[in-house]
Amino acid sequence: MKKVALITGSKGGIGSAITSQLVNDGYRVIATYSTGNLQSAQDWFNEKEFTNEQVRLFELDVTNAEECADRLCTLVQEEGTVDVLVNNAGITRDGVFKKMTVQAWRDVIDTNLNSLFNVTQPLFGAMCEKGNGRIVNISSVNGLKGQFGQTNYSAAKAGMIGFSKALAFEGAKSGVTVNVVAPGYTGTPMVEKMKPEVLDAIKGQIPMKRLATPEEIASTVSFLVSDAGAYITGSTLSVNGGLHMH
Repeated sequence: MKKVALITGSKGGIGSAITSQLVNDGYRVIATYSTGNLQSAQDWFNEKEFTNEQVRLFELDVTNAEECADRLCTLVQEEGTVDVLVNNAGITRDGVFKKMTVQAWRDVIDTNLNSLFNVTQPLFGAMCEKGNGRIVNISSVNGLKGQFGQTNYSAAKAGMIGFSKALAFEGAKSGVTVNVVAPGYTGTPMVEKMKPEVLDAIKGQIPMKRLATPEEIASTVSFLVSDAGAYITGSTLSVNGGLHMH
């Protein structure tokens, strides 16, 4: 029987690469999409030429704790198991702190950080009971070093790291690992739409003088959820071309 991996934010640049990588690794992937976005998710599914056996589209509002608890418990009953969870859902609402609205703060904290509780809690107990599970949370270099105009995003991404270390302690005795991947600037479709001079300035700050590819982030996730990554837990793997060394 195929192992089952659930990925939030599966349609974005990094999420899409992780989905493709885990499908190639032989997983059945549950790919979440936000409420009301079925057509967009279906278009992505068709474009990637996934089969229904490889990928199941799954509507989920990661900011709604009650909905996550209800729908994810049902999902586990239907699929039999969720072996891997990748918390990748994320948004930005950038702005200098002096002018940041309460809504911009809450939206980012809800989607990027509170979603970890909402999505992970309904699945964690079953993983512990089974004696096996892999959780990978996608943070950011800006959660480690901070970034001008991103107090909300940096707070959420830093919070993910603390959450993961604490949960790693709780899961260790039950064979459930919890780790973080912290990408630097990555060549997603969104980033590549930036003005060339802005992109060049960003690359100039990176010792390796290039952006990461989404596939490089996906490969790191693939390693952590594989048998080869079984003894790694509570760790943050920085994939940032040397932009921030700590």
